[in-house]
Amino acid sequence: MKTDSYKALTNYIDLLLDAICVVDKDGRFEFVSASAERIFGYTSEEMLGRSMIELVHPDDRKRTLQTASEINNGVIKVDFENRYIRKDGQTVHLLWSARRSQTDQRRIAVARDITKIKQTEARQTALFAISEAAFAAEDLLALYRSIHQIITCLMPAQHFAIALLDNEHNKVHFPYSTIKSSIDEIDIAILCDEVIRSGETLLVIPDNQAEQPSALQKIVAGTMFNWLSVPLKSHQAIIGTLILQNDINKPTYSTMEIDVLEFVSTQIALAIERKQMLARLQQMALYDRLTGLPNRELFHDRMQSALARSRRDQGILALLYLDLDKFKQINDECGHSEGDLLLRQAAQRMQTCLRQTDTIARFGGDEFVILLEHIDNDSVVSQIAEKIRLSLQSSFTLINSQRQILPSIGIALFPRHGTDEQHLLRQADKAMYVVKKNGGNAVHFAD
Repeated sequence: MKTDSYKALTNYIDLLLDAICVVDKDGRFEFVSASAERIFGYTSEEMLGRSMIELVHPDDRKRTLQTASEINNGVIKVDFENRYIRKDGQTVHLLWSARRSQTDQRRIAVARDITKIKQTEARQTALFAISEAAFAAEDLLALYRSIHQIITCLMPAQHFAIALLDNEHNKVHFPYSTIKSSIDEIDIAILCDEVIRSGETLLVIPDNQAEQPSALQKIVAGTMFNWLSVPLKSHQAIIGTLILQNDINKPTYSTMEIDVLEFVSTQIALAIERKQMLARLQQMALYDRLTGLPNRELFHDRMQSALARSRRDQGILALLYLDLDKFKQINDECGHSEGDLLLRQAAQRMQTCLRQTDTIARFGGDEFVILLEHIDNDSVVSQIAEKIRLSLQSSFTLINSQRQILPSIGIALFPRHGTDEQHLLRQADKAMYVVKKNGGNAVHFAD
């Protein structure tokens, strides 16, 4: 309780912006200045007699008790930081200067509210990390993983998801998610739709379920976790949402945490849009637009890598040159739209015949090249080539007709038929033309 000596100083101490706190030997507040109410949200009377550690953020209690023990042993602390939970449930960051009065057997400490400083630091750190991830991530999935890591450094998130709006189909999809809860994906999509539609952050906790929009109350009723969704706003539009979820035994998301997440969400949206644009450009540059298969450029890169591995490991690789017999006739008789559909279906069939390590590319028209690595002998190549030939023999269902197409397949092996890409392509091409001269629909190895 307050003593007369404290009362004499109160008129001066209460003018300070920092809070003066005195804690007895049992760790209970014995005196707090008037500024404490601004920092902690409790009046001085409400804090007196309470255990100091009760107000400390759960994640900081162990470290705080260890520091208190050091102060009790005579160590003077001038730069100790921890977090307290305010009366309104918000988290406040404090910088403490503290020492022990051996005469009075008490700890005297000065608390300074550095929440805004921490908020600014968190924003700048997150913005830098997001910008770095946007350039460093190899693909979208790597970017999503980096964003997950950045966000969990900002605030607690046992589960995390990114939901993006598919404008073509006008629905939400989840390219990245670790959420496992009683709310299924359809209901989560409804919640995300609401965030995207309104452009407002949505916080769902057990205490505010009745306050949610009527369309959402049935979905969130009885949920026993803290759920936060923040819209991803780019300069153009809202492209999706960030979703964070915690168990109810964790503190709810504070206003500061939500403010920081809303602040960095624009940078995240821009990073995602940039990576999506680069992915589209890469797709256009390296993949055939009609079939989705690698084009000559990407095939060349993979071929050079495969040749380097085969030279290093003294292995064998095979190159298959495939041409569809009488394809021009189908284009002339049925039109190019039918021919394009046949090419797409033929590409899909051939892909199902290959291993995960193999590459099939469209070189143009009805010409395809297939790279087979890690070949033990000729029979393995023959089996794969024959499997491809047979897969193409069944009729193709086109827009207005049923058509059949048969392939001519030429094969060249490294190092038997050549040691570089151009030589192997020429040998496989020659072998394919041998098949064509003999009527097509067959497989032939280079001489």
